[in-house]
Amino acid sequence: MSKQIQDAYVVAATRTPVGKNRGALRYARPDDMLAHVLRAAVEQVPSLDPALIGDVIVGCAIPEAEQGMNIARIGVLLAGLPDSVTGMTINRFCSSGLQAVAMAADRIRLGEADVMIGAGTETMSMMPQMMGNKISANPALFAKQENIAIGYGMGLTAERVAAKWKVSREDQDAFALASHQKAVAAINTGKFTGEISPYSVRTHMPDGRNGAVKVSEKVMNADEGPRSDISAEALAKLRPVFAAGGSVTAGNASQMSDGAGAAVLVSERILKDFNLEPLARFVSYSVAGVPAEIMGIGPIEAIPKALKLAGINQDDLDWIELNEAFAAQALACTRTLGLDPGKVNPLGGAIALGHPLGATGAIRTATLMSAMQREKLRYGMISMCIGTGMGAAGIFERV
Repeated sequence: MSKQIQDAYVVAATRTPVGKNRGALRYARPDDMLAHVLRAAVEQVPSLDPALIGDVIVGCAIPEAEQGMNIARIGVLLAGLPDSVTGMTINRFCSSGLQAVAMAADRIRLGEADVMIGAGTETMSMMPQMMGNKISANPALFAKQENIAIGYGMGLTAERVAAKWKVSREDQDAFALASHQKAVAAINTGKFTGEISPYSVRTHMPDGRNGAVKVSEKVMNADEGPRSDISAEALAKLRPVFAAGGSVTAGNASQMSDGAGAAVLVSERILKDFNLEPLARFVSYSVAGVPAEIMGIGPIEAIPKALKLAGINQDDLDWIELNEAFAAQALACTRTLGLDPGKVNPLGGAIALGHPLGATGAIRTATLMSAMQREKLRYGMISMCIGTGMGAAGIFERV
């Protein structure tokens, strides 16, 4: 007997501040950051019994070392949620956090759960390199020419996108500058305040005078990445990082970062039974594959699929969180799809705010939920490119 698809609603969403690589969160364990946002998200709906949570799905792009051991379940237990609440860790690289939210929504839409949490966590400070602790690529990547692009570094793919879509260095730097300017303005006007759950960072330092260990604690309540002192002149002086004579620099690429985010989703029955106010309805989600060597264009294929599933037009979108893996790919996607630049990353993007890989989708979900409520917008979308040649897009509706 077939089940009727039901709606899933976001009733809470929050995130940590995003720390720079080896910045304020360099010693913050990813499972502790996850536990923090899980607790904070659940506390936003105090009338809801946590024992009703059907599962906690957590995205993580490098699920090893401090991020191993099924970090989702570890985070659930550290958060003090009931033992009955389960956890599952998933990995779709950069879209892992958004994928977790979508999978949580799907369980509700299929009638298999009434309360779910979709989340993401990532510490890039604790990972020795982008590919994790032990690089063990399949030899076939290098044995056959047609497989080589699977192993391309992300920066090299951005260079290929810049060349193929004719995105100039000047345009990339201008885009990066605007990202920082928008993010700094958003911080100064408090637009991120409501979505952030401040995170306490404790450090232990030896006191040279008496040999004792001095413990200090600082509450982090704002993103570290955005810079008010950045300029077009400073960006123009940076050298290409990934290719001789290239155009992709450290200034027009996303920042390696640390952070976590979480969203609580429920069915319509739970909304009514607990008298909850939804932040948004989950509308659609899609993924699409593209050539690995130009992975940054993934949103070009994923966004139209998500719009078709949602039954809306691109012009219906009021706010677009387009992850800025690189200025080159963000510009290529925006121009090819004809996205309204005024609706794309109004508060800045990953070039300024940072990109903690598997956590980013969940973090940007919190940003989108906050923006849609604050600005009284109807439709919002989160989209990103994904390593090895994929793209993802998720659409939400304020109700």
